[in-house]
Amino acid sequence: MKRRDAASDWIAEALALRLNPHDTTTLVQQLYCSLKEWIQHGELTAGDALPSSRYLARALGISRNTVLATMDRLLAEGLLIARQGAGLYVANLPTLLTRAELPPPLPVRYSSRGNKLLTLSGTLSHGHRAFAPGVPALDLFPREQWQRLLRRHYYHAEMAWMDYQTSGGLPVLKAALCDYLRLSRAVRCQPEQIVITQGAQQAFELITQLLTDHGDSVWMEEPGYGGAQACFLASGLTVTPIPVDKEGLNPSLAPKNAPAPRLIYVTPSHQYPSGVTMPVPRRLALLEYASRAGSWIIEDDYDSEFRYGTPPTPSLQGLAEQASVIYVGTFSKVLYPGLRLGYLVLPDTLAHDFRRAHARLHREGNYPVQSALAEFITSGHFTRHIARMRAAYRQRQACLRTALTPAVAAGLRLSDGHAGMHLLAELDTIEEEEMLVKRASEAGITLSPLSRYYLSENKRPGLVLGYAGSTESELMNAGEWLSEAWRRLHH
Repeated sequence: MKRRDAASDWIAEALALRLNPHDTTTLVQQLYCSLKEWIQHGELTAGDALPSSRYLARALGISRNTVLATMDRLLAEGLLIARQGAGLYVANLPTLLTRAELPPPLPVRYSSRGNKLLTLSGTLSHGHRAFAPGVPALDLFPREQWQRLLRRHYYHAEMAWMDYQTSGGLPVLKAALCDYLRLSRAVRCQPEQIVITQGAQQAFELITQLLTDHGDSVWMEEPGYGGAQACFLASGLTVTPIPVDKEGLNPSLAPKNAPAPRLIYVTPSHQYPSGVTMPVPRRLALLEYASRAGSWIIEDDYDSEFRYGTPPTPSLQGLAEQASVIYVGTFSKVLYPGLRLGYLVLPDTLAHDFRRAHARLHREGNYPVQSALAEFITSGHFTRHIARMRAAYRQRQACLRTALTPAVAAGLRLSDGHAGMHLLAELDTIEEEEMLVKRASEAGITLSPLSRYYLSENKRPGLVLGYAGSTESELMNAGEWLSEAWRRLHH
């Protein structure tokens, strides 16, 4: 009994030294962490008795309920055991290895797919700077109006929305989206053909998971969108880069004797990043080729709303009935990336199974946000916002062109900019590209090298200059810097 009393005394004294009533953590957490540490590191060994809760509470000057809560947690984790009528004792636990005894950490070895994916991923940026491509005008988004919608739809959310969902998205959003796509993009669809996803990237992943096997061939535009490249490589597909000419992806330039592709990825309305638009004859030829080869076409329509001076080009999907085209869209460019909402428009033959797979793999949800977005579309806010963005982007592009006038006069070649959210500047050498990118980074400016969008070694040098997400003042400053950097490089 004297041994137990002595043990109780030193435990109480040691705990008293550790307790800090001014600490941000609770007394229960402080007691728990101290006792757990002593048990795991051998200061308290298997079979050691702990003081009674009354004794500890009295010795520490705290509530007995605090001590009981601590002991209950240690009991639940198996660190203590209770002996009827005898109190609490330290459980028999495996001895922890010391740091010196621990085996060395496993060496990091990524798969070949993982290494390719990391190469494509580049460096993650925090926030965006001038010329960052693919960033919309967040400063023009009707934030207060959107937040009012969100609050109301969260407040009136249906109880059923709290359960697992299997509809492929909120029906009212799919109906609103269907009406919008029919009118604005000439997409042939019914609401049942739409599956709402967490962005376009998840849509690509769902397509590869359901329609391809490891090693299958996918045709990819060259240069092309890095997000799609990364998805296909991570899925174990054999990516075949097909050169883009003035009319988009050119099937006649595919490697001879190459296997028929399972998937063909295209951005026909505004090729990313070259900016060319695929004309109807090329579209029809691509549809015919895909039909003969048994290929699915992925039409990524990422920013077709933003055309300047020319009417929107109808979708590839809408050109032919029963075509093997999967239409992918996203709200990241027209609203904001953090919304994480995209969608698939699927042929009738695929829609039901894609809904099933999506529910199983991704556990769709967030219906209050989808409900708010449906009202945002049906009330006209969506089309008014797009019109405002289109006007702003036209002005921002003009501002950038003005700032780059000295560089253009000195030989810098810019794309026509008839659509989209970026301009393409063509350069003469990869060395020139690398030098400008390096100097821009040092100046706090984002320059995206065109060569990064190529998978093959036959890379063209250039710069992808995003203008949508920057103010006119930022564009003038960055454009003037680039003009001066270009002048210095050539003199």
